[in-house]
Amino acid sequence: MDVLDLARWQFAITTVYHFIFVPLTIGLGPIVAIMQTAWVITKKDRWLKLTKFFGKLFLINFAIGVVTGIVQEFQFGMTWSAYSRFVGDVFGAPLAMEALAAFFVESTFLGLWIFGWDKLNKKLHLAMIWLVAISTNLSAFFILAANSWMQHPVGTTYNPETGRAEMTSIGDVLGNSTLWAAFPHTVTASFLTAGTVVTAIATWWMVRLARTKKADDLEKARNVYRPAVRLGVLVMVVAGAGVIYSGDVQGQLMFQQQPMKMASAEALCEPSPNGAAFSILSIGDLNNDCEGVTRLISIPGATSFLADRSFTAPIKSVPELQAEYEQKFGDTDADGHPIDYSPNLALTYWSFRLMIGWAAFSLALAVFAFWATRKGRVSDSLWLSRLGLVSLATPFLACSFGWIFTEAGRQPWVVAPNPTGLDDVRLLTARGVSDISPGSCSPR
Repeated sequence: MDVLDLARWQFAITTVYHFIFVPLTIGLGPIVAIMQTAWVITKKDRWLKLTKFFGKLFLINFAIGVVTGIVQEFQFGMTWSAYSRFVGDVFGAPLAMEALAAFFVESTFLGLWIFGWDKLNKKLHLAMIWLVAISTNLSAFFILAANSWMQHPVGTTYNPETGRAEMTSIGDVLGNSTLWAAFPHTVTASFLTAGTVVTAIATWWMVRLARTKKADDLEKARNVYRPAVRLGVLVMVVAGAGVIYSGDVQGQLMFQQQPMKMASAEALCEPSPNGAAFSILSIGDLNNDCEGVTRLISIPGATSFLADRSFTAPIKSVPELQAEYEQKFGDTDADGHPIDYSPNLALTYWSFRLMIGWAAFSLALAVFAFWATRKGRVSDSLWLSRLGLVSLATPFLACSFGWIFTEAGRQPWVVAPNPTGLDDVRLLTARGVSDISPGSCSPR
């Protein structure tokens, strides 16, 4: 493998490993704050127990997320130094906002919450966890602002003298339409993840205690873990509806801003002037020249409807978009090598479907848990307990595959061109990798 391949693998592994922990941090903080609010208002010890129980999980997850995220910062400068030089004037601004206005606020109030149980009054201590929850989501907003700019550059101009992108409006960067589609989708997916974790763990404990048939255990199952199950299910239902709606909005926007990503997600290898079908299952090599791809199961017109609310809307195929991009951006790079403007079809196609498929387990758990605990019941069903254990991992997998789809589908661009007039602000991934050879160092 060359330097580009190694840089891609290194950053991809680091990013996916870091992002495993991110959704739970974003979603679990507000849920813990809700639990503590319930304790302050009702003065019932069960909510205090749940607050401290899930609060510990939140702290562990937060710490691991911080450690894995720091590694990415070093890779920006070391592995992707050419990229950092090109986007630094723009990309650095939301990252600085995340660090100064969100992360430090989050860390400060988290410390006060951890050590302030016996030193702050209840209401002031409650305010600490709410500030943590709010700043966690604010942190996500600024990170997504930076990523959304890479997906759809705005508020920027290209300086040919320096060869860099330069910010012209921070308001445009923070008002990016891509950001305001991605942020609700990411946050609702995070709440779905956190709700699933709370429900899965609470159902497992509820079933375990209920099966002992002991009075004390039954009381604990009913008074402690059943309320947690019901709260988790409520969060899952609301968040699930938000994921579906925000995902639909984001999908429509991506058909406009990154049509190659969406065409690859559907393995659209043939023109569809009368409407594109949604692929349930396609087989073949799924290589980038679309040879040997066969659709076995598909829903006629569904992709066109998702893109344009019309079953007959034409959707450009991968080969059509490749020809269009070659004409617009050139068919060879600076070294004379041909440029393939389509991402890896197999990775894009299956990551999109696995994102949706793994999320279905959360739906199954929500339905089963809601039914099993209706009318004050405490369930001792082993099937519910087992479904909880299985579902515990599935939202993390769904979020990870969603992130893989978002990033891999943008390839070969690390900064995708804006089709509405910022075509000169763009950068191929191959041009973003560090131009310093391994083992060498600057005399400075």
